[in-house]
Amino acid sequence: MKLVLVRHGQSIYNLENRFTGWKDVDLTEQGIQEAILAGKILKKHNFEFDKAFTSNLKRAQKTLALILNELKSDLKPVKDEALNERDYGDLIGQNKIEAAKEFGEEQVQIWRRSYDTPPPGGESLKMTCDRTLPYFHQIMKEANDDSNIIIAAHGNSIRAIVMKIFNYTPELILKTEIGWCEPWVMTFNKGKLEKFEIINIKEKSDSNVPQNPKIA
Repeated sequence: MKLVLVRHGQSIYNLENRFTGWKDVDLTEQGIQEAILAGKILKKHNFEFDKAFTSNLKRAQKTLALILNELKSDLKPVKDEALNERDYGDLIGQNKIEAAKEFGEEQVQIWRRSYDTPPPGGESLKMTCDRTLPYFHQIMKEANDDSNIIIAAHGNSIRAIVMKIFNYTPELILKTEIGWCEPWVMTFNKGKLEKFEIINIKEKSDSNVPQNPKIA
């Protein structure tokens, strides 16, 4: 079984350096081109998918649609808010630099990079994991050894999935970066991770894997 995880392309709020969370912002032109390029590269690697999943937010939905279009696939993606980005609560829409001035750099950094401290009115990464992982487990439970699955989602919902698959500690997952539209390809054999690779869509990857996962 192959599982491909793809973070959406650059969004308008990414470009403006704003906290996005559940705000339903669109892709930028760069984000659109990143998704198209991801689709072209997956096509070059002869990927075909049996099932596709995404969040309830259009930046992920559009990314997936552009990828499937490049693959000439007529799959109808399943959408669920369990795959939504982490909810940044009261920080949503704020410029990150302005938020640091208002609340203090140290406090904003705690909200952004701690595992279990949520921002006001929002979610911690642990809370995102608690929301995302039961849905992911259901996806994997319904898959078989011949399935090829693509999930287009968000930095933190993908972190939740990666944390589970790689058996990462909170410290390791907080050092993990998911590059925009860089396909993370995982091959499973009888439910165990057999191979992992990141397919770059440009010369230098924006992803970071702090520790290689254990391969079966």
